[in-house]
Amino acid sequence: MRLTLHTDYALRALIHVAVADGKLVTISEIAESFDISKQHLMKVVNDLSQKGYLDTVRGRGGGIRLRRLPRDINIGQVVRETEDKLDVIGCLGQRGYCRIERVCVLRGVLHDAIQAFLAVLDGYTLADLVKPKRALSLLLLDQHAARAP
Repeated sequence: MRLTLHTDYALRALIHVAVADGKLVTISEIAESFDISKQHLMKVVNDLSQKGYLDTVRGRGGGIRLRRLPRDINIGQVVRETEDKLDVIGCLGQRGYCRIERVCVLRGVLHDAIQAFLAVLDGYTLADLVKPKRALSLLLLDQHAARAP
């Protein structure tokens, strides 16, 4: 299973913001910490805000923070809400119609595999992903503070 960059960036942004413990974090800080596209990250943060995961504060001194507690953010749900399609394969028929859809065992097997993948992710929350909080803080937050003038 391969996730899109949108989901990858969403999970990274949530981890970074969770480690900040309620302090406002900027998109630039997150982009710099993970060496990822600021423009793409802006779209991801907007999406996470609309879905109720992040609060955004505009203007000078603004930034983002979690809207929910890390223990209330389920990773499986985040993946479901940020991935457009979780199908591993599409149908090979013309115009999306599969001539063998009713007997396609492969498609059913792969659907079961996706459900198992999501079931594993459902067993984790954002709190689980940030358990090594001190180490993550050193990597994500302190490196940015060290670069600040």
